[in-house]
Amino acid sequence: MDAETEREFVSFVEARSHVLFRTALALAGDRHHAEDLLQTVLAKALRHWKRIQGSPEAYLRRAMYRQQVSWWRRPGHSRELSTDRVPDQRTAPDATARIDLSLALQDALRQLAPKHRAVLVLRYLEDLADDEIAHLLGCKPSTVRSQTTRALSRLRALCPDLDSLELRETRR
Repeated sequence: MDAETEREFVSFVEARSHVLFRTALALAGDRHHAEDLLQTVLAKALRHWKRIQGSPEAYLRRAMYRQQVSWWRRPGHSRELSTDRVPDQRTAPDATARIDLSLALQDALRQLAPKHRAVLVLRYLEDLADDEIAHLLGCKPSTVRSQTTRALSRLRALCPDLDSLELRETRR
């Protein structure tokens, strides 16, 4: 790799890695896994940086989605999560209710199926339209809408405290 290409790559990573990490964190569900995800994708992108044309950020986001799906499909990937609380145990809301809700939402998101989590991340965090999500995930826009509905329903069941926020699905 020549020095100019390396400088260009380093400059891009310094400028945009915080934004890409936010997406990786939403996809992965925990900080350590998100760091691994972003590092893996950046390492692969470095080898092909000259060939990445157009929008490198879009390319890297798509690579993260695909890498995460690849890891989900890996044999031995466990969907079980260890927690320090019994799922039915509820605490009374106090001054830290917002933080508690945020933590409960994170736990609920981790329990969603990978496809459901990807659809919610793309729709609500990345603010993509159904057509764009369908293109990224390789399905039809109607599938995106039905998966979003199912994911939100499952999320509400896993985190009943969300009813206080009146989460509504928005059609695009």
